[in-house]
Amino acid sequence: MKTIQYLTDPLYSSLFWPGVLAGIAMALLAAGLSVFVVVKRLSFIGQGISHAAFGGAGLAAILGLSATFARGAMQEAPLYGIPQFAVITLFCLGAGLLVGLIADKEATREDAAIGIILVASMALGAILLKIAPPGPTWESLLFGSLYNIGMQDTVIAWTLALGVLLTLWMTRRSLIFWAFDESASPAFGVSPRTMKFVLLTLLAITTVASMKLAGVVLATAILVLPGAIALQVSTRLVPVFAISFGSALAGVLAGIVLSFELDWSPGPAIVTVLTGAFLVAKGVRMLRGRAGTHGVAAA
Repeated sequence: MKTIQYLTDPLYSSLFWPGVLAGIAMALLAAGLSVFVVVKRLSFIGQGISHAAFGGAGLAAILGLSATFARGAMQEAPLYGIPQFAVITLFCLGAGLLVGLIADKEATREDAAIGIILVASMALGAILLKIAPPGPTWESLLFGSLYNIGMQDTVIAWTLALGVLLTLWMTRRSLIFWAFDESASPAFGVSPRTMKFVLLTLLAITTVASMKLAGVVLATAILVLPGAIALQVSTRLVPVFAISFGSALAGVLAGIVLSFELDWSPGPAIVTVLTGAFLVAKGVRMLRGRAGTHGVAAA
């Protein structure tokens, strides 16, 4: 198997293990948030924040922070370093909070606010990337590649994953209360606005980290599909989060194996696996629902 060869052969392991470890961190980073994203119907916000990163990339490029790091004669990875990562993160964080502020006003719906920020950020990014010195391309930002990252990126991914998971754990009661019963949460001392901005902040950090590792497409998918799979399988709180984490990890690892064995890009392979898992979970739920209906009719 190519997977065993790539991960055990000294000639390949140093190239591929950082991507595998970063992929695991990315799964953990997104899995906990994914449930909240699906329950609060914030999937479009994750997509909006990820596309806002184009504006941040353009801003970093115009500031001269873009960089292309070569890794061998046959491979060139258009990645960005810590200064550019910080600029893009701050830009996406600002975009996420701005969506929350605009959508808080009665005159503007949340979907309209996201659309406004999304198109404005992409337009800004297109203009700035056009006039800036050569840097990351649109293709690298959209699709990325887990196998083009280094150990520094892996350390960043795990640091962010642990930080986000710790924040989720510390705010879990308030976040869960707000997510599942927002109208009643103020009566119990939970501020919906505060919880919304906490979640938007974590979403911005997670989206930028995932985009840095594997592009916008995978960043969007990993924030939606694990939670969607979990909520198809169960409606109980603990199992839902357990299934979300399990499906995210299994999807990332299975996608990486597929990419090794079939020479696919890792991002699309992971998205394909997670999408397939969602379709299976949806099918099983529909069959159970029909079986239950027939049972009631027979009774």
